[in-house]
Amino acid sequence: MTIEIREHVPLKEMTTFQIGGPARYFATVKTEPDIREAIAWAQEKKMTFVLLATGSNVLVPDEGLDALVIRIEDGTYAFDGNVLTADTGCNLLELIQLAGHEGLGGWEKIAGIPGTIGGAARGNAGAFGTEMKDVVVSIDSLNSETLESRTFTNAECDFSYRHSFFKDNPEWIITKVVVELQQIDPGESAQLAEQTIAEREKRHLQNVRAAGSYFMNPVSPANIVKMFEDEKRVKSRESRVPAGWLIEKAGMKGAQVGGAQASLQHPNYIVNMGGATAKDVLELAVQIKARVKKVFDIELKEEAAIL
Repeated sequence: MTIEIREHVPLKEMTTFQIGGPARYFATVKTEPDIREAIAWAQEKKMTFVLLATGSNVLVPDEGLDALVIRIEDGTYAFDGNVLTADTGCNLLELIQLAGHEGLGGWEKIAGIPGTIGGAARGNAGAFGTEMKDVVVSIDSLNSETLESRTFTNAECDFSYRHSFFKDNPEWIITKVVVELQQIDPGESAQLAEQTIAEREKRHLQNVRAAGSYFMNPVSPANIVKMFEDEKRVKSRESRVPAGWLIEKAGMKGAQVGGAQASLQHPNYIVNMGGATAKDVLELAVQIKARVKKVFDIELKEEAAIL
């Protein structure tokens, strides 16, 4: 084997939540052949496997995972004209900055979103009006059940708000992402990325033990949309209102279960205040959902992946 299988590896420090128990088995991979080898090992052992990248949008259970955890790291990338091809584990921000140095941009508004390009494509990550679907040309993917390789066009990826084909069909693992960018002055690209990151730092919590936004922004009834627009003096996109605004209006800002809190600064961030367990987070999420449902008759859905 070219990959190393380790046992009883702690996962807590591999997630931004810093919550969760160990992996029964653990392997680090970078390339598609590595991923194939890890999956084959799991299939031979008749063992479940779980994919993990930077751990920025996941909650690991307190008891850990009785599975092979396959951690995707780093990878290679290449430019060909305006096209960038990158392995799934490449860091998204680093790619945006590297592309900028090459005079390629158009995706600076998603700078600062934590994670890898593969994770960003899978969840159609977006911010400030730009989403991954706006730049993705195609995605190479591996079927974990049949080990078939396939290239998906942008249309076949079925992108929508925080959604893609790959979320609905988790057996398909993203291995490479191809994006087409626009010509831009390197200085302008760097400035746009820096401005975006600065804006994110004003609006979102930084350097806290959380999974980012815990709930997706829901499509809401017209009266709720109007209430939001009148109060915030901004236009709703696709009739969606921020989950954090709903949580605050429902009186759940600052709500706490054990060491988990709906942040006082950004209520859609469930923060590990110290010693929080996955059970604390899940119970708080249940309470938040129930309260928002009662006050607004709106069902919040998790954006964070619950492993």
